[in-house]
Amino acid sequence: MTYNQLCGAMKDFTVFSVRDVLRVDPAFHRRRLNEWQDKGYIRKVVKGFYVFADRALDEWALFEIANRIYKPSYISLESALAHYQLIPESVFGVTSVSTRRSYRFPSGLADFRFRTVKPQLYFGYRIETGGARGVKMARPEKAILDFLYLNPRLRSEADFESLRIDGSRFFRLVDCEEIGRELARFGQKTLTARVERFLACLRRGG
Repeated sequence: MTYNQLCGAMKDFTVFSVRDVLRVDPAFHRRRLNEWQDKGYIRKVVKGFYVFADRALDEWALFEIANRIYKPSYISLESALAHYQLIPESVFGVTSVSTRRSYRFPSGLADFRFRTVKPQLYFGYRIETGGARGVKMARPEKAILDFLYLNPRLRSEADFESLRIDGSRFFRLVDCEEIGRELARFGQKTLTARVERFLACLRRGG
């Protein structure tokens, strides 16, 4: 396979893997990827995954990459909250939830971080469209529950206020009844109490 043939075969991929290439050409020698990387044609994201060096990568492309390099996973936590404009600033890196162990992939593209939840808590996401491919993204209700669940140190009114969430926007976007239904699936009294304090804090400030 030549580099031009690789470009043609992978033109619809934001990120491609060694397996993707081998499906097209089973006789492909992996050392070619190293050669093309050395020449600046492609960039390594993490082990086994690459992007074309001249491809523009916006936030949505980084979301697509995160979905692919660690499966199963969906975008959540700070990245989802920033996507929904529930926290005021963009977040460095891409944060996701997975049933696999927590892992961090620092790369030249972004800092990809994955946090572990139990398999029974792997729910509450949908396919969002905004780029070449759909992305698994937590719904706003699940993004905030994931965030509070995985950050148990956030428990006081001062902690919640430090997040600088716009209460009026929050209650326009988020279905509190859905939060209650999803919260019941966690089965944690301490989390339920913290979520109730968080919502009460937003109501007072919103």
